[in-house]
Amino acid sequence: MPTLFVTGANRGLGLEFVRQYRAAGWDVIATVREHSPELDGLGAEVRTLDMSDHAAVSAVRAGRPLDLLIANAGTYGPRDAGNADEAAEWLDTFAVNTVAPYLLAKALLPEIEAANGKLVVVSTRMGSLADNSSGGFLAYRSSKTALNMAWQVLALAHPKVATAMLHPGWVQTRMGGASAPVTPEESISGMMKVIERLTSADTGVFLDYQGQPVPW
Repeated sequence: MPTLFVTGANRGLGLEFVRQYRAAGWDVIATVREHSPELDGLGAEVRTLDMSDHAAVSAVRAGRPLDLLIANAGTYGPRDAGNADEAAEWLDTFAVNTVAPYLLAKALLPEIEAANGKLVVVSTRMGSLADNSSGGFLAYRSSKTALNMAWQVLALAHPKVATAMLHPGWVQTRMGGASAPVTPEESISGMMKVIERLTSADTGVFLDYQGQPVPW
């Protein structure tokens, strides 16, 4: 039975990843800051992990070979930075969205390699330089742009591991809002199909949930 390690699993996309991979017969290790009854009822192994605690992230081990890591946890951060407090929040956004996923991937890499597994991070089209014509959302955009670069560095350092950045679409989550056109069910089922097709031949790709390339 294949094993998934997924972060940010107590709600939104992370919770839906757990739901759909469990339904597909996978073992799932799901990390959260706070447990939720809905997650606890899905049969995953739930662990507490704060992605802002880099020492804890670096010490993570699955304890068995991993077929897939999905680094999903993230935060929005301030829309702009005009003072020291907002600048500190901006740095906190980088700590969670950029640094922590990279550290987690490095920590779990031996167990990923043991299963010939895959490294996937949930990024966003909002991190694309080529696609940014509207501005705004400073912390989120910049941290995801940096995340894409960090994941590309990871892909180049480990070319035999299938490594990808995925844009989930504009999804009906707490972050995306109720007016978003894509449901969590549609986003996750699409990303699962994209992940299934990934091989080391296309490592380092930036794709959306329908498998289309996202401009850098």
